[in-house]
Amino acid sequence: MPRMKVPKPADAINVNQANKGLILSMFYYGYVLSQIPGGWAAQRLGGRRVLLLSFLLWSLICGLIPLDPNRVVILVLSRLFVGVAQGFIFPAIHTVLAQWVPPQERSRSVSLTTSGMYLGAACGMLFFPSLVKHMGPQSVCLVEAVLGVAWSVIWLKFSSEPPRTDLPKVAVPKVASREKIKAQSTGVVAPRTVKIPWRRIIFSLPVWAIVVNNFTFHYALYVIMNWLPTYFELALKLSLQDMGSSKMLPYFNMFIFSNWWSVTKTRKLLNTIGFVVSAVALMALPSFGTPSGTVICSSVSLGFLALGRAGFAVNHMDVAPKFAGIVMGVSNTAGTLAGIVGVGLTGNILEAAKASNMDLTNSETWRTVFFVPSYLCIFSSVIFLIFSTGEKIFE
Repeated sequence: MPRMKVPKPADAINVNQANKGLILSMFYYGYVLSQIPGGWAAQRLGGRRVLLLSFLLWSLICGLIPLDPNRVVILVLSRLFVGVAQGFIFPAIHTVLAQWVPPQERSRSVSLTTSGMYLGAACGMLFFPSLVKHMGPQSVCLVEAVLGVAWSVIWLKFSSEPPRTDLPKVAVPKVASREKIKAQSTGVVAPRTVKIPWRRIIFSLPVWAIVVNNFTFHYALYVIMNWLPTYFELALKLSLQDMGSSKMLPYFNMFIFSNWWSVTKTRKLLNTIGFVVSAVALMALPSFGTPSGTVICSSVSLGFLALGRAGFAVNHMDVAPKFAGIVMGVSNTAGTLAGIVGVGLTGNILEAAKASNMDLTNSETWRTVFFVPSYLCIFSSVIFLIFSTGEKIFE
């Protein structure tokens, strides 16, 4: 949730669109630095520990660092460090799921787990604008810090390390149940002493198919997440505080679609349908000059993006179940680069349009902003159709 900030501090100091894009993208600069290290750490230290440390770190940063619009350096560095801390989360999650979840249940488990991110974004869009309006931006950071610490306490109490097959079996029902789970899973994470096949991973076409689609998914997601509020305020002349519950619909739609349909044998079908429909919705979005039309288009786009994610996001554990955290780290590095490129590029597109005397309050001026991720979605769906596989290629 901390990646979804309302850009109130940036507006308070009257920064231009290009610099606003730079401030917003600083999260992703930090996030990209810890993706591959996150996969390595989860592989060596265990996903449970890495996930706990990551949550505690970003929660402390959110709670302790003052969010003062007159101290831009502090604002930028806080987003950078939160990004670094959160970069460990998804590699750790995929490592944990690969350790605990049988292959036939992985698609469902990944969809359910990651859908919580969209539900959190929906709740944030519903409550945070009013919170910012009445209590200031700092209140959002404090709420996020409290939620992060609360989750960490729950995780510490109820989570456990994965079962180890090299330990003798004991007659305790709880342990016996874990051994049964372990026995059912053919995709156990590799022992911590096994050499990671970096060269094969980097030059694998199925891995690159995942990487390309991860980049496109996050490019579209981050552009909408970071710039749709500005589009509402400039092009539609409507603030988030005045939109009521409708502003949460795009992200709630992602939550629903993430848990709607996820079957291993339909990876390519889900990816293609999801990305192509999302592209069409994004192309149509600037043609609507009304808030309701924009909400519908963005909801359809994000919903089908989530459906497409069911195609590629679980593929890490198909092709490399023993190195799922590593492959996820490589893939999510590309996804994070999309945040840096997409959010920053959008700011520059808008600033260039403004310099050319184009009116940012006209929705047609925003056409390029939404067409770029549309074309990427179509291109990526073709790449996934050609090069992806559901077969295990890394033993």
